Amino acid sequence: MRARGAGRWAGTVSMAVVLGLGGTGAATAAPSTAAVSAAPAQAAGIDYGTWQQDVQVVIDQALPYVRQRTEQAQGQRLAVVFDIDNTALETDFHPWYELPTPALKASLALARYAHERGAAVFFVTARPGIIAAETKWNLKAVGYPVDGLYVRSLPDLFDEVSAYKTGRRAAIEAQGYTIIANVGNNTSDLVGGHAERTFKLPDYDGQLS
Repeated sequence: MRARGAGRWAGTVSMAVVLGLGGTGAATAAPSTAAVSAAPAQAAGIDYGTWQQDVQVVIDQALPYVRQRTEQAQGQRLAVVFDIDNTALETDFHPWYELPTPALKASLALARYAHERGAAVFFVTARPGIIAAETKWNLKAVGYPVDGLYVRSLPDLFDEVSAYKTGRRAAIEAQGYTIIANVGNNTSDLVGGHAERTFKLPDYDGQLS
């Protein structure tokens, strides 16, 4: 299995360093949204169009569930949780220097729909904390509502990804939220409980990060 987002993270860290070394900007300065968007490429031999269709099949199951669940909130503070790489953003289908990384449109539609219906939208990613600001900027730049973003601190890097993500969902619950849906493309995004329903997007046996 490929390291989850390792190539993209390395590139984004490089971009963060470059931004930080600029004479007028801080390390958290946002890149220009005027970057030229390249046509999506294949990732690990996976056809982009096929991937989009396979993702849509899953999101088409999530949308009516979110509608039903938000209709039955009964005073609860509801939340949905998304992984980022190849769940919220099309990470493996675009080069790291193409910023912002485009949103996975079906996931974006689900996030916006849930938010419009009163659910908070959280992101729990295995990306390192050094690129937290760039990651949050990217999510917002492509249209995601962001009520919270969890990235890995140095101690988290020694935990299994699944244990880290489970712990962050528990932390969201500790704030008083009921997580009605947890969306990810890897088993480590979804195991461990602390969500009423899970929705797994395709990773094609680990070929996508």
